[in-house]
Amino acid sequence: MFNFKKTLVTAAMLLPLTLSALSIDEIVKNVDDRDTGDNSTATMTMTLIDKGGNKRIRSMKKFAKDYGEDTKSVIFFLSPSDVKNTAFLTYDYGDASKDDDQWLYLPALKKSKRIASSDKSASFMGSDFTYSDMTSRTIEDYTYKIAKESKVNGKKVWIIESVPKTQKTVDETGYKKSFMFVDQDNFVVIRAMHILVDGGKKKYMDVKSLEKIDGVWVATKIEMKTKKGKQTVHATILELQDSKFNQNLKDSFFTVRTIEKGL
Repeated sequence: MFNFKKTLVTAAMLLPLTLSALSIDEIVKNVDDRDTGDNSTATMTMTLIDKGGNKRIRSMKKFAKDYGEDTKSVIFFLSPSDVKNTAFLTYDYGDASKDDDQWLYLPALKKSKRIASSDKSASFMGSDFTYSDMTSRTIEDYTYKIAKESKVNGKKVWIIESVPKTQKTVDETGYKKSFMFVDQDNFVVIRAMHILVDGGKKKYMDVKSLEKIDGVWVATKIEMKTKKGKQTVHATILELQDSKFNQNLKDSFFTVRTIEKGL
């Protein structure tokens, strides 16, 4: 989720270049190429918090498989009862010319709904994440510049301004501009601010916990807040537990039939 990906490229591999000498294109490519692991599983907890501070908690199980440039993933909702057996399938394509495919299985209707491009800026299951947030960004769809360098919790970061090149990308994401805070040590986006098309709202993503698991940096706790002015309209906390990599996940698992059948 939010997910930039693939093979980690360290500063040491860039020969004589220092971090301060990296161009914006090199920084963005390193973020995009970052290793996010393969054949992974994790238990997830999603906490939804309304403006009154009331909480709803959902538990899920996630499975993901890397196909080089492409990634396929499945999320099953385990509880509470009103979302139990709901499932979400994503085909996240690296090819900029292909739209990502997503399906949501709703047990009450006993059928899967394909998420149209026009609906990808909508809230994912009532959270502050959109359907578009559940896939990786295609870097070719944006223009970038380094706004400045700063620090987040003592870590040196580049603040990268990201602007969609086309109205199609704006419509799919719901964002007209984003600022990504990239950790200079590992190229992980540890904070972001998204300026929404809708009503002067902004969304703030903050990685509250980052752990290295089997050599892969994993954001194990992410907070996303939607604000209008200084007021928090809604917030979502997404936590990952028991993350594992190199699991035996078959290609046949990542199908509409699987999400309709359930765990």
